[in-house]
Amino acid sequence: MKPRTKTAVQHTILYIVFVLLAVVALFPILYVLLASFRTDEEIFRYAFPFTAKTVFPVRWIFENYQIIFRDFGFGTSILNTAIVVMVLVPVNLLIASLAGFSFAFYKFKGRGALFAIFMVSFMVPIDSVALPLYTMISNWGLVNTRWALILPSLSSGLAMFLFTQFFRGIPVSLLEAARIDGANLRQIFLSIVVPLSVPIFITAGLMIFVNEWNNYLWPLLVTRSADRRTIQVALAYFKDENETFWSYIYAAATISTIAPVLLFLPLQKYFVQGITSSGIKG
Repeated sequence: MKPRTKTAVQHTILYIVFVLLAVVALFPILYVLLASFRTDEEIFRYAFPFTAKTVFPVRWIFENYQIIFRDFGFGTSILNTAIVVMVLVPVNLLIASLAGFSFAFYKFKGRGALFAIFMVSFMVPIDSVALPLYTMISNWGLVNTRWALILPSLSSGLAMFLFTQFFRGIPVSLLEAARIDGANLRQIFLSIVVPLSVPIFITAGLMIFVNEWNNYLWPLLVTRSADRRTIQVALAYFKDENETFWSYIYAAATISTIAPVLLFLPLQKYFVQGITSSGIKG
């Protein structure tokens, strides 16, 4: 076999493998989307054996989407989640970028120990601190309020770490030149550091957004009424004492994926760039 022919065969096999992996990865998403236009009875009737009717609706219905908004108040859950996210993303970015700027460019006593504390903070699972955190929120009288969803997540140790590592890649000479030209710290940060750091702002923002959008355990603990539930908590309430409404769950899950997908697709280039530029630097 000629080298060129061999290379073409290898590329063809590689493409086939990638297509199969893409099908495996996308099949659950496609199934959820199509199942949202079916009734529960139809979903279970054609579940086995596996045929085209297992995936594609026999009779398309659109009432599922109307019902989750009209009867289950899913729009309120979307609003609650959107408010929490719109507050937390900019506040987290502000705090993390300022902290990263300090850790990257300034030496002060206890910097290493403080940085280590921030590192540990995002390695500790929420399950281990949920009880004392809930006790604190309860003592403040904030249970079943949006503040209970916002306050514990106002800063992100992971975002601070990413900013610190990214800023360490910016030449210190740029900052020194700006100081010589008479720029103050605010001007250096806003006019030099921030414009150079767009990828990491987008990366950290997307990570915070997705984390809060998909947050389940903490909102489940601190929200008691339907008008304070977030999206992920609301998904657990599409049921009654006798049955689970899977078609409604699929419809709500489909809607809940729209915002993350619409954000990630146009910004994925910056996301990858921000991640690769935030590797461990000296």
